[in-house]
Amino acid sequence: MTIVRFAPSPTGLLHVGNVHGAIFNWLFAKKHHGKFFLRIDDTDTERSKPEYEAAILEDMAWLGLSHDIFARQIERADTHARAAEALKASGHLYPAYETPDELDRRRKRQIAMKKPPVYDRAALKLTAEDRAKLESEGRKPHWRFRLSQSKVTWHDLVRGAVEIDTAHLSDPVLIREDGRFLYTLPSVVDDVDFQITHIIRGEDHVTNTAAQIEIFEALGAKPPHFAHFPLLVGAGGEALSKRIGSLSLREIRDGGIEPLALASYLAKTGTSDPIALGASLDALVQDFDFAKIGRAPAHFDPKELDGLNAKLLHALPYAAVKDRLSLLGVDSEALWDTIKANVTHLADAGDLAVLVTGAVTPVIENATFAAKAAELLPPEPWDENTWGQWTKAVSAATGAKGRDLFHPLRLALTARESGPEMKKLLPLMGRAKTLARLKGETA
Repeated sequence: MTIVRFAPSPTGLLHVGNVHGAIFNWLFAKKHHGKFFLRIDDTDTERSKPEYEAAILEDMAWLGLSHDIFARQIERADTHARAAEALKASGHLYPAYETPDELDRRRKRQIAMKKPPVYDRAALKLTAEDRAKLESEGRKPHWRFRLSQSKVTWHDLVRGAVEIDTAHLSDPVLIREDGRFLYTLPSVVDDVDFQITHIIRGEDHVTNTAAQIEIFEALGAKPPHFAHFPLLVGAGGEALSKRIGSLSLREIRDGGIEPLALASYLAKTGTSDPIALGASLDALVQDFDFAKIGRAPAHFDPKELDGLNAKLLHALPYAAVKDRLSLLGVDSEALWDTIKANVTHLADAGDLAVLVTGAVTPVIENATFAAKAAELLPPEPWDENTWGQWTKAVSAATGAKGRDLFHPLRLALTARESGPEMKKLLPLMGRAKTLARLKGETA
């Protein structure tokens, strides 16, 4: 059974970088008829907030990424503690007493000497008496995992063969001085207990993977398969971290992006597939393949996402959005069919509906021309042929053609340079509004 996990921390809102990974995990699990595990990594008790957890659950549901398994790390503290004790007993975890200031000075010295700033394992040389003396002075140990200082290799499902020499890494701190766990140990313990088969995440975790593989092995567990995909960058290649506040999933939602548009965009971004709208999440599942994920940074372009969103909305039937449209003042299928080709976000429909349902202050470029056009307005009933018949008559009477004919009429009737097709809009506006606007009246 394939089991993958998405493990956000409830210390803030989900952003597109998080969701990129969530999408890949979810698609892979569904393609292999496996399970998607949503794990809330809330061991950072100072920064974790229940409102952020609630937002994560809401945003995931909005996107359609349902989970099969759910857990909170904080509720598994006893299990993590037992694993830590086992690692201490086996000699894989050892106490270290340096303060942050001491470690910082040591790193600076190493850098000044042109040496890599790797922890020198000084704590391993402490005797029992040394440790007792330090603790009598009030120092409390943090606990480091003793790396093998050998080469760790694995076949990455995106990157291929990967080799990292842990002799070039600092022994990672797994437990703070106050006894709280850092991310790494609870993550590995939970991956073991929930039988995670594949860890799919950003390439910024590649180096961490070497240490984590050794922790899996120290716990007597077989490491899962790994896949590290390129991180998202901005449209111009800039790091998204500098702009992440504007790329939270909540803000993207509030900005009018539809869930399928975002899911489609993130599912295709960074792959060899063209950016295209999926017919459904199930369709995206069938297309997913690690072999399609490239090594180059994946570019996130809000304009490209907007284009995908517009394409989705243009194809939506009235019944699919009827309730949402009613809140925007769009209460008929005819009006939706008239304006939907001009919307990028659904909220645009409310702005365009005003052309029919609200009052418009016309822009009259030539009062004489507008007056002549008003004289030639045909009687109702009107249909989609009315616009063509009317403008033909206006052209014959005034000699205006092309832009000189159509542009002043659009400005007079909509006060806009562009918009929905006038042949569809005119019958919905009706003769009374049309006549009033041609006279320069707000109607």
